[in-house]
Amino acid sequence: MTPAEAWALGGAVACVALAAVLGAAQTSLSKTTLPRAEALAEQGARGARALVALMRDPARTLNIVALLAVTAQVVAVVLLTTVLAVHLPLAWAALAAIVGGSVVLFVGAEVAPRTLAVASTDRVACALAPLVRRLAALAAPFAAVLVPLGRLLSPGRGASTSPYMTEDELRAMIDVAESDDVIEPAEREMIHSIFELGDTVVREIMVPRPDMVTVGADATLDEVLEVIIRAGYSRLPVWHTDRDRIVGVVYAKDVLMWLRDGHVAGEPWDDLLRAPYFVPELKRVDDLLRELQAEKGHLAIVVDEYGATVGIVTIEDILEEIVGEIVDEYDSEEPLVEQSDEEGLRVDARLPVDELSDLLSCELPDDEWDTVGGLIVGLLGHVPTAGEQVEVADVRLTAQSVEGRRVAKVLVERLVPSDGEATAEGDAAHEGAVGEDDHPEVTR
Repeated sequence: MTPAEAWALGGAVACVALAAVLGAAQTSLSKTTLPRAEALAEQGARGARALVALMRDPARTLNIVALLAVTAQVVAVVLLTTVLAVHLPLAWAALAAIVGGSVVLFVGAEVAPRTLAVASTDRVACALAPLVRRLAALAAPFAAVLVPLGRLLSPGRGASTSPYMTEDELRAMIDVAESDDVIEPAEREMIHSIFELGDTVVREIMVPRPDMVTVGADATLDEVLEVIIRAGYSRLPVWHTDRDRIVGVVYAKDVLMWLRDGHVAGEPWDDLLRAPYFVPELKRVDDLLRELQAEKGHLAIVVDEYGATVGIVTIEDILEEIVGEIVDEYDSEEPLVEQSDEEGLRVDARLPVDELSDLLSCELPDDEWDTVGGLIVGLLGHVPTAGEQVEVADVRLTAQSVEGRRVAKVLVERLVPSDGEATAEGDAAHEGAVGEDDHPEVTR
């Protein structure tokens, strides 16, 4: 073997080794987050500071590492082909280099280092971060040209600035983690609820106006205290003239301190009013949570586009969207869903339509209505009387009880065609229930 061949073969081995290092670095860095890198830096781990610098722009880092890894692998195959071409015809040398190089690169530069990186992510990431940082600085000019070129050639390039993890992929990863018993089902539901918080508007979680507990501004302090004790709430909206005009919020602790300080019940208590915080009904819940935290508030008055009061929402309502129902010793709420003595479910009209769809494994229309009560009123086109029915998406909804202009309880029944056959009339009724221009079948 000539010195030139030895140098070429040594260069190929060095490129394979570099590709292995970069493969381990790519895997460990892709599994590391900036908070984790900062935690390692606080613990004094060697190389953690370089890791923090890399994790401040993970997309750029991983692009550069991928570019260097591909370059090292290509150079290794070219050098190996050059050595073999001295002893074999060029075609056979190229074939041998491709086959042999593929095996060596796959085992030595892909499987082995990446497996090691998965097993010891923190250790590998900290150990390789200083080297990767230096190499990234050298390759940055080339990456600055090649990465935008790759994005330019990619279809749908404007949809996302980072191709490494989407929300759907993260949700899928969480589902896999539950199936592998890495996380509990309750933990999975909580994580999914956090994602859905950004897609939920205040109207979907608020306490509607008919269920609001309020006091009038002209009420005596004894009457206010009586409402606080009877309802068990620590904060009450206060209205003046009519219930649409909310002028403030009174706190139970302020009332108690006022009475403790010697004030009598007949005195004016305007000084106890705190400024109300108004939010639109279509405001996103995650934005409201941040605002309430910044304002150090716990309750917001929800208004519609005309400024009319439509409900209230509290931090507890928002937290219940994440962790589920929170019940204290004063709560005596009936279940939203219960099995009926008849065939079907008896549901509270406040039950969200999408939750009923999940229970029945069907697709009920929920674009215009948030609750089951709103759905049945919307489909009928008027406030129903007790016993009035509507059929939609193979489901029969019966208004079991109506309180004033509100539906209170709804009986839900699945419609199953007899003898397993759907008649033409049934098909037409179903199409009419979900079509845009037709009306659902209504019976009394």
